Amino acid sequence: GRMWAYTVGFTVLPHVGGFLGWFLNRKEIPEWYEKLKKPSWCPSRRVFPVAWTMLYTGMGYASYLVWNDLGGCGSKAIVPLGLYGAQLVLNWAWPPLFFGARNLNMALIDVLCLDGLAVGTLCSWYRINRLAALLLLPYLGWLAMATCLTIRIWKDNPEQKPGKSD
Repeated sequence: GRMWAYTVGFTVLPHVGGFLGWFLNRKEIPEWYEKLKKPSWCPSRRVFPVAWTMLYTGMGYASYLVWNDLGGCGSKAIVPLGLYGAQLVLNWAWPPLFFGARNLNMALIDVLCLDGLAVGTLCSWYRINRLAALLLLPYLGWLAMATCLTIRIWKDNPEQKPGKSD
């Protein structure tokens, strides 16, 4: 009877950091982000909350499937759930770095490390639960776009990089 609580908990967890990141940095979006030079293929601001709601739900539920298949947080779960936790922390760190600190260098480093950890997560999950791994594919696709967008904003807005304003 308690499994539904675990299912909901794991599914909701990614949303917590995502919402907090948005909430703490929401004022920077109209004041700073809108003024940055962005490529023509940059998604509309309205797409981001919809996309992240779906992506966080998918990855959260996938993490529940892996946790459940491994029988909880035992020694077998250290690598697959550790990779997931590490990529989630970097995911949550990106908005404060990009929007809050306006630090394009650190945001770029963060997203590149995040990409590696997310791919590692998918690879480690594939052996445990194929559905969980497949549920990460839309997230990896979105991360690829977000990484390209971060690189373009980083390249096209050199005055926004710390130490380059002199």
